[in-house]
Amino acid sequence: MGISVTGVKPGNTTVTINSKTSPNISKRIPVTVKSRNLLSYGPASANGLTATVNSDGSLHVTGTASRQWAGLSWTFPCPVHGAVTLSRPTSIDGLTVSVKCLDAKGGQLGAQINTGNAGTVPAGTVSLRFEILATEVKPTMKNGDIRVQLESGDTAHDWMKPDNTSLKGGGMN
Repeated sequence: MGISVTGVKPGNTTVTINSKTSPNISKRIPVTVKSRNLLSYGPASANGLTATVNSDGSLHVTGTASRQWAGLSWTFPCPVHGAVTLSRPTSIDGLTVSVKCLDAKGGQLGAQINTGNAGTVPAGTVSLRFEILATEVKPTMKNGDIRVQLESGDTAHDWMKPDNTSLKGGGMN
């Protein structure tokens, strides 16, 4: 027997549990509600692109990528294995997003996870690499906001700010 608690928004709260058999017994338990968005990202600048974090937790991307398939990336510890969904409710034309699963040596495991389809984080995955890459043969200037969400399961839900939006990013080329 277990207790499942679903929060409306991330943050700290308490749950009160009351006894049905002894009405005078109750316990308040602190609970931390985490975001369903498993990504971690933050400020980054490389390959002609710069990303900053907006107050709502979305990314603001500016600049012109140095070439096609160059861009920004963030690598962070893998928070989950199994079925996941990558969604992008807002995007910037000419940029694509994906997540790669990495082993302990940084090698890619399985297929990259793209938007629109459920993917799988295979066993043995130690870290994930979130990438924003230029798709244009001759990249053009970008200046816009992007919201991306990686979550457990095969259904995309409304976008939530990730728990970690201060992870320093780097380049991907």
